[in-house]
Amino acid sequence: MTKGEAQQTKVHFKGKEDDFIVFVDDAKALKDWKSDKSIPLTQFVGSFKVFVSHKHGAQGQLDSASKSTLENEFGSAKEDEVIIQILEKGTVQESEFPERQGNKNDSMGSRGGH
Repeated sequence: MTKGEAQQTKVHFKGKEDDFIVFVDDAKALKDWKSDKSIPLTQFVGSFKVFVSHKHGAQGQLDSASKSTLENEFGSAKEDEVIIQILEKGTVQESEFPERQGNKNDSMGSRGGH
C-alpha cells in the first residue's frame, strides 16, 4: 500500500523583522495569477493564513503571524492584503514528498495484509 507522495508549494518572503510563508495549492495557477490578476486567489491559495518562521527562512517551526506583526511589516493587518504582497514579492519553493511503502502494523503477524 502506498502512502504519502504529495507536493507542497509555499511562497517565502523575507521581511525586515521576520520570514513569512503562505502555502499555495497550485504553483501553475500562481504563475498565471502573476500575469493575470483577474484569477481569484481562491483558485490556488489553500488557506488564507500567513505563517512566520521566526527568522529561520522557509524552514523551521511555523506559527501563525499576529496582526501586530503583519501591521508592522506590511502596513496592514488584513491577511488578504498581506497574502497578495507575499505572493507578488516572495519566492516560490516547491518540495515533493516521495511515496512510502510498507506494512501498516507489523504487530498483527500473519493476520495482516490479507
